This record gives sequence, structure tokens and C-alpha cells, in this order.
Amino acid sequence: MKEMKRLILSAALLVVCVLTVQAQRFALVDMEFILKHIPAYEQANRQMETLSKQWQGEIETKSDEAKALYEAYQKDAASLSASQRTAKEEAVVAKEKEAAELRQKYFGPQGEMMKKQQELIAPIQDQIYNAVKEIAIAENYDAVIDRASAQSMIFASPRIDISNEVLARLGYSN
Repeated sequence: MKEMKRLILSAALLVVCVLTVQAQRFALVDMEFILKHIPAYEQANRQMETLSKQWQGEIETKSDEAKALYEAYQKDAASLSASQRTAKEEAVVAKEKEAAELRQKYFGPQGEMMKKQQELIAPIQDQIYNAVKEIAIAENYDAVIDRASAQSMIFASPRIDISNEVLARLGYSN
């Protein structure tokens, strides 16, 4: 009798678990795939890359100037007075500081690169998010997972991938 109750309870629990799992609907998107098919994103990336190279060049120029000052100081240090050595050392440190400040200005957490990314890329990401949200609401999905960032995902059926629907909603056909 005890075993029969346990069997019935186990069967009921199994049915409840199966119904719960079936009630949840999931979809996948592949953000890398979607972004590759949006020309504005590619253009924004090229612009970001150009700016990055330009700014990196400016930083390297400052660093090279600091290096040249240091090398000149090293060469002449023996023939300089204490006050001259101190002045040259301070000039080297000041130039290195300029390079560091420039790096921070362009590539720091509140730097120009971050601002440019917010200006160029964030609106595209917002459009994608809104398209995904609209599809998820219309299709009653409980969760939409980004395949590109889901590191622990080993396999997912292509039939639950809505990336092409997202592109279509954004006006891009694949």
C-alpha cells in the first residue's frame, strides 16, 4: 500500500513537471548573425575602428615624445647639474602623464570611445531589443536567449531560432 502511494505520487509529480516544462516557451536569437546583416552596424564599427586608430596614433606620438625626452636625458644626465636633471626628469614625467591622460580621455570608462559607442551602436542594439521583445510578446515566448552569449548551450534546435524574424521585423531580409 505504501509503495502504491509512492508510485502514484511520483507519477503525479512527473506529470506536473512535464506540464510545467511544456508550458514555458523559449526562443533563440544569434546577435552576431543579426548584427552582421545590419549595414548601419558594420558602418558604425568601421567608424569606431577609424577613430580608435586615430586616437591610438595620438597617444603613441605623445609616448614617443616622452621616450625621446627620456633618451636625451639619459644621454646628457652626466653633464647636467642637479637642477637641470630635475627639470629634465619633470619634463619626461609630464610628457608621460600627458600620454596617460590622453589614453584615459579616449579609451577610459567615460572616454570618447565609450561615448561614440553609445551614439552609434546603442541605438542599433535598442532597435534589435525592441524587435525581439515585440516578437516574444506576439509569440508568447517566456524567454529569448542569445545563442552567441550562452556559453553553456551545447545544442539548440534551429526551429526555435528567431534571428531571421528579428531581421525581417527590422526591415532586413535574409
